[in-house]
Amino acid sequence: MSQIRTEVQVRPGAETDLQPLTDIYNHYVRETALTFDTATFTPEERLPWLRSHPEDGPHRLLVALEPGTRDGAPHVLGYATSSPYRPKAAYGTSVEVSVYLAPGATGRGVGTLLYGALFEALAGEDLHRAYAAIAQPNEPSVRLHDAFGFRHVGTYTEVGRKFGRYWDVSWYEKPLLTRTAPTASPDPSRSRR
Repeated sequence: MSQIRTEVQVRPGAETDLQPLTDIYNHYVRETALTFDTATFTPEERLPWLRSHPEDGPHRLLVALEPGTRDGAPHVLGYATSSPYRPKAAYGTSVEVSVYLAPGATGRGVGTLLYGALFEALAGEDLHRAYAAIAQPNEPSVRLHDAFGFRHVGTYTEVGRKFGRYWDVSWYEKPLLTRTAPTASPDPSRSRR
């Protein structure tokens, strides 16, 4: 893997990033099965998603920027997110993470830079596990997650249909450092999944 240039910076995502972030995501919607969305989004449709990732807390959005484009504005190379794993309260200490890179930014170490910054930002949060769903095949994503200590925990076979075929999704899990420990075990008889 080639080294990324030192000018690449990572910072929290902002509403001014909405157009390039939408463009990056729409590339994966149109061209790949790496996301199972099948219709592209407008920036206005993606605004609630962006706003659901504040600058602090367990649900983050970080962007990688490369300065020095022709118009002087930084170029968004990609982004990483930590999002709620599931909506029920007991899942609150788990997050689902992902990285999306602009097509020209792959293979440059940008995903590694983003994940490094994301997990550093999450280190102080009350989180226990991070999960990643990887549509298969996707060897670069598998290598990235392996490098960050994720382990494969299972595969849903032919779980999604896109481009006229079925795709598998492999799930990966990573333990995170928790700042608080559970206080008591819940009553299993009251559990609902």
